[in-house]
Amino acid sequence: MLSAPPLQSPVLPTLESASAVMDTYARFPLSLVRGKGVWVWDSEGRRYLDGVAGIAVCTLGHSDPVLRRNLCHQLGTLQHVSNLYRIPEQEALARAITSRSCADRVFFCNSGAEANEAAIKLARKHGHLVRGIERPLILTAEASFHGRTLAAVTATGQPRYHAGFEPMVEGFRYFPYNDIAAFEALLAECEAEGPRVAAVLLEPLQGEGGVNPGDPAFFRRLRQLCDERQILLILDEVQVGVGRSGHWWGHQRLGIEPDAFTLAKGLGGGIPIGALAVKASADHLRPGEHASTFGGNPFACRAGLTVIQEIERRQLLDHVNAMAELLQGLLASMVERHPQLLEGCRGWGLLQGLVLREGAPSAPELVKVALEEKLLLVPAGARVVRFVPPLVIRPKHLRKAVKRLERALERLA
Repeated sequence: MLSAPPLQSPVLPTLESASAVMDTYARFPLSLVRGKGVWVWDSEGRRYLDGVAGIAVCTLGHSDPVLRRNLCHQLGTLQHVSNLYRIPEQEALARAITSRSCADRVFFCNSGAEANEAAIKLARKHGHLVRGIERPLILTAEASFHGRTLAAVTATGQPRYHAGFEPMVEGFRYFPYNDIAAFEALLAECEAEGPRVAAVLLEPLQGEGGVNPGDPAFFRRLRQLCDERQILLILDEVQVGVGRSGHWWGHQRLGIEPDAFTLAKGLGGGIPIGALAVKASADHLRPGEHASTFGGNPFACRAGLTVIQEIERRQLLDHVNAMAELLQGLLASMVERHPQLLEGCRGWGLLQGLVLREGAPSAPELVKVALEEKLLLVPAGARVVRFVPPLVIRPKHLRKAVKRLERALERLA
C-alpha cells in the first residue's frame, strides 16, 4: 500500500520576482499564507486582524475546525459528480435554504456572478413566457454591483466597470437607488407602448457601491408595482445574505419577499459556491436551459450545509446583531473625534461602512495605511471603508480593529 507523500507548502516567489499570474488585480504587497479565526499571517510571519474575510466570504473565520473536519470527511467520501445524477448533499443544502426563506427551488453554481447570470436568464424567460415581451428589459440601480461576467457587469450600474468592454449586453436600464419617483418615471417610459420590463434586479444593501442600505418604504412600493405588472423582483444577496445582515437574508430587513434572490460569498465559508433561489411561481427554467459543471457538487454543498448549521448552532445571527451594535458605536465615537475627516458610518450587521469626507484621505489610502497597522479592510468606492469581518468576530477584536484604524487615520491626517 502506497503512503501519501508529506504535505508541502508551496514555494512562494519573492514579491519582487515576476509573476506568471495575469495582472488583473491591484494587489497589496503582501502574501497571506495561514489563517486561524479572525487572524491571518503573511509569508514573513506577521499577524493581521482580518476585517475583510475574503470580501464577506469566510463566514466562520479561517481554518474553522468544524468546517475543516466536515470537508475532510467529504473529500474521503465523494468530492464531485455530474449533475446528470441526483446529489444528496445538493438536495440537503437546497432544503436548508428553502426551509429558511421564501424560496421553493434552488439552482447551484460557483459564484455570485454566475448566480446573477442565472437570474438574468430567468428574467428574460419570464419576460417572454409571462409578459409576452420580445426584447425584455431588466431595470437595475445606479452604483450597483452584480459581477464581472458580461451580462452581470452590464447590470452593474457603474460605467467605470463597463469601460473597455463595449458593446454592453442589451436590455438594461438604470435608476437611482432608493428613489421611487425615479423608478416609477423610468417604468412608465419603458412601458409607454406596452410591456417591456421583465424584472428589477437590486441589492438589498449596495456593498461595492458604498455600503448603501435599502429603504424599506422604497422596497415595499417596488414590490407592489412589480406585483401589479407581473414583473419579477430579484434581489442580489451575494454580499449581504447568509447571516451577514443579522438576518438570514438582507431582504428580511426590508420587510418584503422577492420572487428570486441570489447567493454566493458567505454561503460556502471560503469554498466557491453560488445559488439562485426562486419561488415556485418564478421557476421557469427547464432541463437543458441552464447548467453548471461544478455547480452544487458534494464538496461545495457540504461546505454550505456546514455554514448554515454552524450559524444556527452557534446562534450567530444574535451574535452578529450584538457585534453590529458594538461596531457602530465604536465607529460613531471615532467620527465624533475626527469630524473634519469622517462623515459617519452606515450598514447592516457585520457589513459596515465608514464614510470619509471630501478632502480627507481616500478610502484606498486609508486601507493601505491600516495594512501597515496590521489591519485588513477593503474600500467600497473612493470615500467608504468597508468592514466585512468573519461573523465569529468578538468584542475584543472589534475594539482592536477600530483602534488600529484610528491610528492609521491619524497617521494620514
